[in-house]
Amino acid sequence: MSIWRSYPKDLKVLLIAMLVNSIGMAFLWPLHTIYMTQAMGKTLSEAGFVLMLHSAAEIVGSFLGGYLYDRIRGKRTLLLAVLSSACFIFIISMGLSWPIYIFMMILLGLGIGTIFPPIYALAGVVWKEGGRKSFNLIYLVLNFGVAVGTALGGVVAQFSFQYVFWVNGFTYLLFIFIVWFALEEPDRDFGQVRERKDSFMRPIKEARPPLQSFHSLMILCLGFMFCWITYIQWQTSISNYMHQLGFSLSAYSALWTINGLLILLGQPLIQWLMSRMKSPVKWQLLSGVFFFMATFALLSFSHSYGGFVMGMVIMTIGEILIFPAVPAIADRLAPLDRRGMYQGIVSGAANVGRTIGPLLGGLLYDEFGTLVLLYACIFICGFALICFGTFQRLQYSQKEVSTLKVNK
Repeated sequence: MSIWRSYPKDLKVLLIAMLVNSIGMAFLWPLHTIYMTQAMGKTLSEAGFVLMLHSAAEIVGSFLGGYLYDRIRGKRTLLLAVLSSACFIFIISMGLSWPIYIFMMILLGLGIGTIFPPIYALAGVVWKEGGRKSFNLIYLVLNFGVAVGTALGGVVAQFSFQYVFWVNGFTYLLFIFIVWFALEEPDRDFGQVRERKDSFMRPIKEARPPLQSFHSLMILCLGFMFCWITYIQWQTSISNYMHQLGFSLSAYSALWTINGLLILLGQPLIQWLMSRMKSPVKWQLLSGVFFFMATFALLSFSHSYGGFVMGMVIMTIGEILIFPAVPAIADRLAPLDRRGMYQGIVSGAANVGRTIGPLLGGLLYDEFGTLVLLYACIFICGFALICFGTFQRLQYSQKEVSTLKVNK
């Protein structure tokens, strides 16, 4: 509790709001496919097409959220995005015809995608002294909410899918209540020269951002996208692979329980270890990618359930090293009046990976088999290595790169 008291008030508000939001979203997102195939009587391919449109709308929403943050501030953007999402959810819960349902799912994706850029941008503003810590906390809370929401969502769905939609909608309303009455967004200092000193870069004076900062961000986000293309295979192709090998759905679900527990228990430990080692942030990202590659290499020759468990453990360590670090780096690269845009690009890159990954993985799995898919994932991770290994060179000299340290 003493640690909790040490956090700034607005950061605690963001964490509570994010917990509520992630629980509500996790109630629904695993059940979209089941709802369309069982409740609406659609085929799996039709459901997959709708989810692809939903994900594509999230990509657009990511950029929209970043744009609105830079124009109308973060609190207003959050309220607009969450209120819109709540309206769409309640409309969907009424039971719609298929064409209208597709349209509302697209609008829902747009609303959901708009939420995350202002969350991450505000995390960097409300606790500037915290460096990466605020982003690590957002990541931790997000995964805890997902673990709770997915567990409860399945129970509620046994009574009625409509209840799942209602719970999701009411969590959005609770989110709005928390942000509206408790969040006090700091004033901006656009146009002023400031000195920044943190875990990612040396103290610098900046009146306007160099173009290299944006180029560096794009390379960073390209590597982030490649990571998500491979990571999402655990939710799509690898689940089919495990079913083909004869493992039950409960055995597959247990892997995600392990994932959640490792994130909750292991993330603080790993971040403390990286801080003690004072490793350059570039090596943290590269190490994470190597863990990803090791996962797919392990799965390529191990067909036992123990191999999948070990693979999930290794993958989760890589996830902890990469996923919270990228938005934190983007916050440090962002100019004062472009925080939203930079976080929108990060969220958009993740959504692109989540959109491309299932399609690419499905094609490789169906046409060439599991082994080719796993080797392809290792190959794609190689592109992430190249991106993470070079993104800083666009902005800093080699001497400056060597000074980039992980936040204590």
